Parts: sequence; structure tokens; C-alpha cells
Amino acid sequence: MKRIAYSLIAAAVTVALTACDGDDGKQGPQGEQGVQGEQGVQGEQGTNGTNGTNGTDGVAGKDGQNGGSGLIRIATVPAGAEVTGLFLTEQGDLFFNVQHPSDANTLEDGNERPYNGGTVGVLTGVNFNELPRNIVSSPVPATEFEMQTVVTAIGQYQILGQTGDVYADLGEKGLAGGLGVHYGITSGDKIIENDNPDFNGFIPSADEENTGYLFTNWESYPGGMSRLKMSKSDAGTWNIEEAMMLDFDGVKGTAANCFGSVSPWGTPLTSEEWIVRSDVDTTQHAEWNDPAFTRIDRMKELVTPEFPNPYRYGYIAEVQNPLSDTPDVVKHFTIGRYEHENSLVMPDERTVYSSQDDTGGVLFKFVADQPKDLSSGTLYGAKLTQDKGLNDPAVTGFDVEWVEIASGTNAEIEAWVAEYDEIDTEDFVEGQTSYLSVADVKAWADGAETYPTLAQGGGLVTAGKPMDNRSAFLESRQAARQLGATAEWRKLEGISINYDRVVEAVTGQDMVPGEVVEQAYMYIGVADIDNTMTDPEGDIQLSARVKDCGGVYRAHIDNNYNLTRIEPVVMGGTHRSSLTGAQKCDVNQLSQPDNVIVMQDGRIIIGEDGIQENNTLWLYDPNSK
Repeated sequence: MKRIAYSLIAAAVTVALTACDGDDGKQGPQGEQGVQGEQGVQGEQGTNGTNGTNGTDGVAGKDGQNGGSGLIRIATVPAGAEVTGLFLTEQGDLFFNVQHPSDANTLEDGNERPYNGGTVGVLTGVNFNELPRNIVSSPVPATEFEMQTVVTAIGQYQILGQTGDVYADLGEKGLAGGLGVHYGITSGDKIIENDNPDFNGFIPSADEENTGYLFTNWESYPGGMSRLKMSKSDAGTWNIEEAMMLDFDGVKGTAANCFGSVSPWGTPLTSEEWIVRSDVDTTQHAEWNDPAFTRIDRMKELVTPEFPNPYRYGYIAEVQNPLSDTPDVVKHFTIGRYEHENSLVMPDERTVYSSQDDTGGVLFKFVADQPKDLSSGTLYGAKLTQDKGLNDPAVTGFDVEWVEIASGTNAEIEAWVAEYDEIDTEDFVEGQTSYLSVADVKAWADGAETYPTLAQGGGLVTAGKPMDNRSAFLESRQAARQLGATAEWRKLEGISINYDRVVEAVTGQDMVPGEVVEQAYMYIGVADIDNTMTDPEGDIQLSARVKDCGGVYRAHIDNNYNLTRIEPVVMGGTHRSSLTGAQKCDVNQLSQPDNVIVMQDGRIIIGEDGIQENNTLWLYDPNSK
């Protein structure tokens, strides 16, 4: 019945259509749009589906060529050695040293000399001011040959000198005593063949193209500095023309010449580091004149028949008239006495920053009264405020304020130093000190009018003596601490700026071609982030996550060449041995940075002085993050 009904309807429709088979009429006007209906009520949200099953872990990839984000391994040094003496010239020559390599290194590279003595050298065949960004890292040394020599990713390492070299082929311009060899001031007796070349500073000749003088620190008790006159061939290799060890006798010698810098006016600044390190809660030398104290025996040999005065060591010494036949050496007592790692003069030629390489160290600033004259001025210590809620070294920064310590001149401070010249072992009293005590420094910091304990142990001035500022310059770390500066750094190492980048950022002068530098930094190496940096006390309270591996920080420089904030740049990396559970530094990441150099393009070069079997010279791009 339904089928018949559908058929009748279809037939009726067909007849109707046939009846309308004429011309189409005109389309009528479009009617008005109807009112939009109300939106319906939203339905209830459906129940969430169950989570899918996690996929299986992928296969671990191989270690990359570069030892971490932005890190390129430029070179490795032989077994037992530290990378020291980084210096980049305006012409793009990179100098660095092989400090105290293992005596067991007997293999020779292209230099035809084994690396079993302190070695001064340079990378040849490459201009680091035009260094490309696509360099591939050199390998982690694996063969016996690689582990005993300098392996480079770019350029060739040329040995310029090794401990004991006399340069016999230069005749009278050679070095009869030997490179890095030190002798007694009065006795003339040989004391030590120093195996620890550190800072390098190159000063070009004013009148001879491709010629200059390389100054190198030798870090030991006693210390010293060598000077090599050199010229570079068209092929890029260097020839030695003259060699000498500088005469420091006029300042009673030097102790452990560590890192350094060249001032903007062209004079080397050498840093005295080892002055018998002490606990942060003591002054330096309670035991110095103890007859049983043997650590200073070589200093005794240096000045015999005198007894060494500890307050004559631990300063920044400036080599004035450095290219003359007889350079002059001046110790700047004004910059303070502590374990100097490095001092750096800013482009204003007055502001000097200095790092203290010790546990519980201070970052110091000195502002000279006059440009190019460090003989008078004011000493400051940095007071840090750690970022709230943070303690991981990779992300934690510090705001910086400066605590004024004291003003002084070289002349008045040296007069105080001279008061201790006659003290020797006969003045030693067990449990007391012949030198300044913590009580003396605290009394000075508290504004006392007289000294409370200066007479102890046979000192030449008596208790009750009117107070002066000797504490600020002879016991600078303790003085800074008593006044509220932060004395908590651990192995505060090299500090560096790129002069042109800083000048452009501060003054707006167009110093860096093709780049606008709006903010420049001072870079700071910290070899260990441990002990006073990781304890739960004081201004620095970091976690011990990277511990002995250390890291590199940078400090903001304001328009007055003042440091206002310190923040992390790159930290070392650790791994744990599955056998011993001991924390060690990853060989493919930064490990105990020491020297730091800032390149013209903003990249930094970092030398390790640490615990790896073969320490590394790294290239790092801060913009790689």
C-alpha cells in the first residue's frame, strides 16, 4: 500500500511540472532576514579520556664534539699541567703556558722537546681576532702521545722557552742563569728552577713592526718575571732575540708571581699570591717567625742574612719603563695586601679590580687619586646580596655594593711595613704574634683610638700606640671583613675585560666595528664553588652542586666603571662514579677555570687549572644559550 501511495504522489508532481513549462517569471524581491534565534544551552563537558601509555625511551645519542652548550675545546695540555698565562694581543696572537707538567712526559711533538718542564708558548698560524665560529673541538686525549703533548683544534703550539733555558745561541743577549731561575739577593746562590710560568703580557715595540716583548710571571717562593724580546716571521712563527729575568732586588724580591695584566699605559702588573694562606678568622702571620715554620725557607734564602718581613710581600708590583735595559719595579701597597690572583685597570686609568685567590676571599676595588698613578688612592671591598629564593650556582646572581676601607699612599704604608723589618725568630712567642692580630684589626674597624695587642710577640710598637690605617693595607682581607665586606669567595681567580667593548658600552664611542655594544662585562673565573661559598652562613650560600668544578661569572659595569651586579655565565659539570660514588668534574664540561680572556667579538677563552688529567683551553660563546 505504501508503494502505491508513493507512485500516485510522484505522478501528480510530474503533471504539475509539465503544466509550468513556460518562460520563467522574474525573481521576486528577497524577504527580510528573520530574527536570529537564541543560543542553545551548552551541553555538559564530557569525561576526560584516560592517558595514553608512555612510549619507550629512545637510544641515547653519542657525546657531541663540543663539551657542552657553547664550549669548544681549543687545546689540551700535557699530563699534570695547568693552563696558565692566557694573553690575546691586538694582532690576534694567543699566548698560553704549560705550568708544572709531569716529569714523566718524555714524548715530543713538532717542537722536538718533551713537555716535562714549565713551558711558555703561543698558538701560531691563526688570528684569534678573526676566529670563525664553526671550529670543531679537539679530542679528549686518549693516546699516550696526546696525553703528553699539547693537542690543538686550530693553529700550532710553538714553544718559546722552558724552565732553565739559557738561549745560548743569542750570546750576550741570552740568559746565563736560565729561564725561571731565581738567586739570593745578597748571596747570589741559586735557590730554585721555577717550574710554574703563569701570566703572560705582550707589549709591542714602538719602532719595530712585528716585534715586541713578552713578560712572563714565575709563580713560586720566591717568584719573578722574565722578558723575551721576540719578532714574528711572515710565516707566523716567532724568533727570540733577547732574554732576561727582571731584577726585583730593590723591593726585596717577590713571592709567587701569579697572574697579572698590562695597564692601559703599557706597564705589566704582576700579582703576588702565596703569602701563607690563613683561616678567614685569623690574620696572616702568627707563625711566620716560628723557628719550626719551614714553608718560608726559600724566602729566607732570598734575603739572607736578613729575615724576611711578611708585610713586604702580597702586593701588586708595577714594572715601569718595561722596555728599558733596567726596568723599575714598584710595589703598590695602596691596592692592599692579600693573595693577589689578578689586578685589572679599567679604561678610566684609575679604577683597579683585584681578586683574592683564597678560601674566604674578597673582591677588591682600588680607585687612584690620579690617572696612571697607583701610588695613592682609596681601597674598597665588595658587599654582595644574593638573589632571594635561589641557591643553584647556574642561576644565582648577586647585587654589589662597595664598602670603603681606607685611603693611603705607598710612602706612608711602606713606612708602616718597615717597622717589622727587624723582627725575626728570636721574637717568636708561642701562642702570640709578632704582627697584627685580629684584635688589632677589629679595634681599628670599631674606631678605637689606640692598639690593644700590638706589643705581643716582640713587636716593635707597643699596646696603646695611637691607631692608624695600617690594618687596612697590611691585613686587607680581615679589615674588609670587619667593615662588612663579603669575605666568602673560594679561589677567586682571573678577571678580564675587552678594553674596546667596555669603552664603547660606557662612552658610546664606535670601538667595535660592525657591532653596537650597549652592555659590557668584567668576567671572573672561580675555580671552586665550595667551602665558604656553600656553607649556610654569610652573604654567599650556594648549593654544592658543581662544587670543585667551579664556573665563570660576569659583572655589570656602569658608566662610572663601577661593578653593580655579578651573575653566572657558565658552570662546570659533575658526574658521579658508579664505582666510588665520588663527585668528579665532567671532562666534556668546564672544570676549575682559572684565566679568562674576553675576545673582541664577545666570546671568552678559559684556561683550566684543575683536576683533569689533561686540562683544557676552552672557547665559550656567552650568546650560545
